[in-house]
Amino acid sequence: MVVNKTQELDKITEDIIADDVCPDLRGGATQLVPGSGNPDSDILFIGEAPGKKEDETGVPFVGAAGKFLDVMLESIDMDREDVFITNIVKYRPPDNRDPLPAEISAFMPYLIRQLAVIRPKVVVTLGRFSMNVFLPNDKIGHIHGQPQRIDLSIREDLGDLQTIDIPKEQIVLMPLYHPAAALYNGGQREVLLEDFSQIPRLLEEISRQ
Repeated sequence: MVVNKTQELDKITEDIIADDVCPDLRGGATQLVPGSGNPDSDILFIGEAPGKKEDETGVPFVGAAGKFLDVMLESIDMDREDVFITNIVKYRPPDNRDPLPAEISAFMPYLIRQLAVIRPKVVVTLGRFSMNVFLPNDKIGHIHGQPQRIDLSIREDLGDLQTIDIPKEQIVLMPLYHPAAALYNGGQREVLLEDFSQIPRLLEEISRQ
């Protein structure tokens, strides 16, 4: 039987539930928010965790920050059907608090499995939490909008994740500020749009390699 990417992603969702990842978070959440979009996409967007609207709908980035993500996608002639969007932590933390290191670690194997299934050309991290799981020693204020090539297969700190079929080729990571930043700081809106505008050119360069 041929297993397609959608089935593989569904299996990851089933495993999160079966493994009862972060039961304290699960107990306070309405539902799991595993991710949505096109599993064959060249772009994978990764945020930090679901918020209130995401918890209600089961879909990532549908609140105010998600609406600005839609605006940014439209600015490069794309929409949600062209990309795949997920978060590191896939249950809403209480009161929208920041995800804890233990919660991030618990969900990382499932995020890496999603990455291994989708195999995007570009991974776009939205905010410092998702950036730091790939670039733990960098500050988003220094490298936002600057594509980074990373090799997960040599990351000793990933430990048991090495048993997952991590892409052996280098991953191109584009770190961006979280879209929520634009809601509180008008200057960040222009920064985000400017950084976002580089994505089509970056995809074109990768395709030529």
